Amino acid sequence: MTVLPLTLLVVAKAPVAGFAKTRLTPPLSPAEAADLAAAALLDTLAAVRDSGAARGVVAWTGDLARACRAREIGSALTDFDVFPQRGDGFGVRLANAHADAARLGLPVLQIGMDTPQAGPALLAECGARLLAGPDAVLGPAADGGWWALGLCDVRAARVLAEVPMSTDRTGDLTREALARNGCRVAMLRELIDVDLFTDIAEVAAGCRGLFAAAAESLSQCHRGAGDSQRSGHRTRECDDEFDCAGP
Repeated sequence: MTVLPLTLLVVAKAPVAGFAKTRLTPPLSPAEAADLAAAALLDTLAAVRDSGAARGVVAWTGDLARACRAREIGSALTDFDVFPQRGDGFGVRLANAHADAARLGLPVLQIGMDTPQAGPALLAECGARLLAGPDAVLGPAADGGWWALGLCDVRAARVLAEVPMSTDRTGDLTREALARNGCRVAMLRELIDVDLFTDIAEVAAGCRGLFAAAAESLSQCHRGAGDSQRSGHRTRECDDEFDCAGP
């Protein structure tokens, strides 16, 4: 495997019932939603580990002891440098996470835990794109946010503190803020993040692993449950900023 000289940063939250993926409840129960989030996180950590990135780090928040699949997550985290998220507001915490990850001296590619379909090959592709020459890479999400952000110079991450997060324009606003800061931004593949119940099946179709298995189990229990969420309009309002699949 080719080793990519970059740090892959995962911004993650403990999947605790009642606090994780609250927009999926109902139709899911809090425990089901948290278990699905745990499966997505475990798949994401496995993808990072197998991507070829020189370093893998996790910016963590929440109580692991209360999380679904706590033992599995704890075991997976032993392969990573883990540090706490710090700062007030999601944008500030993202900026600080980039700064902490950049202390390893490598370009940083950051993802969240809501795109388990981003497997090792895609992460390696995104990392190689960052190393090929642009100042930044940005992976847009279908709902207007973004699922991946790579920076060669950590100072550019400061703009995140001023970008409104969890809106349907967060992706565009992030790209514009980076450009104003002098960054040449290359765009990555668009992905769907798991924000609504109706996203689960589509994301699972592009996955193999724990998330796909959990989604299949849930589909047997909740057939037709997402009909009320199906429309042509998606919003980014949420009870918990981390339920918006990263920014």
